[in-house]
Amino acid sequence: MPLKRRPFSIFTLSFLDVMCCGFGAVVLLFMILKHEAIVKEEMQKVDLGAEIALLEQEIATARSGSLGAARDAARLEPELAQLMAESTAAAEALRAARASLKPETLSAVSRKDVEAMKATIRKLETEKQLLLSELNEKSTQVRAYAGEGNREYLTGIRMNGQRTLILLDVSASMLADTVVNVVRRRNMDAAAKRRSEKWQQALDTVDWITARLPVGGQYQIYAFNEGLEPALPGTAGQWLPVSERAKLEQAVSALRMLIPKGGSNLAKALQAVRVLQPQADNAFLITDGLPTKGIAGSTRRTVSGTERIQYFEQARSQLPGGTPMNVILLPMEGDPMAPWAYWGLAMASRGSFLTPAYDWP
Repeated sequence: MPLKRRPFSIFTLSFLDVMCCGFGAVVLLFMILKHEAIVKEEMQKVDLGAEIALLEQEIATARSGSLGAARDAARLEPELAQLMAESTAAAEALRAARASLKPETLSAVSRKDVEAMKATIRKLETEKQLLLSELNEKSTQVRAYAGEGNREYLTGIRMNGQRTLILLDVSASMLADTVVNVVRRRNMDAAAKRRSEKWQQALDTVDWITARLPVGGQYQIYAFNEGLEPALPGTAGQWLPVSERAKLEQAVSALRMLIPKGGSNLAKALQAVRVLQPQADNAFLITDGLPTKGIAGSTRRTVSGTERIQYFEQARSQLPGGTPMNVILLPMEGDPMAPWAYWGLAMASRGSFLTPAYDWP
């Protein structure tokens, strides 16, 4: 008697096993990915809480320093150094806490709490900035100036001169750092010229210097291109007292009304150093390249690199000995000899040479 063959079916036990295993793997993978996303979100929530605690600690430390700043501004630097050390220690503690966190602990914080933490952080940041401004006002600085760049860019410049001279280049090249953009901006209206990023950096540099003048000292500010004019009309050849704060503010504000134009005659600028008596014991030159005019002047519209070097040497001969010349050189294309020439001027006069970053001060 022949055996009956079992009818063929694709839904065998082995096939069902494979299907169940595959489905289980998909479910397991989905749960792992979802859990990882939840952990990351909750970790961010905990980070915000730690950042709030860190900001509160910084503000408490700064508040304690604000009282001491009114009595002795020199204490401000050690306190800020201590604040940086505490911030570093807090960051290390945060990393250690993050490593020990468990997923079940993280799930207790809701998305609403995260938004509340972010609002608190913004409030603390604002409070911190206001407190730092208050510290600045209570220090011995003559004027307050708060920029966005790193204040250590100019470390090494001596700021304690009793007679400080500032020479600001207002030639057309101060409008931009490329020849094409200089020509383009030169044809714009006055307001657009004043808004030029490079020109604003030059003005902010003057702000930075004048904010650090000694209270009992004297100063003079000259703007030069093809000619030379004091920031305050009628004060040429005079030293002005730093203690007259209103007049100092007026001088700085007058510079912001100027519009860069024309060529650059460095010789006339350095002649002012010789004319001022008593002689300046600290001088700052803010420029962006070698001069385009010599002592005798010129009506030519173009000048070669060799001629610019000659004009620079003529100007250098006008600088009297004994006055440190601190050169702050802003960027300008097509003038490769300028850094070398101005570095030599600064070193020979025992001053400093700096090419600041674009975001300073």
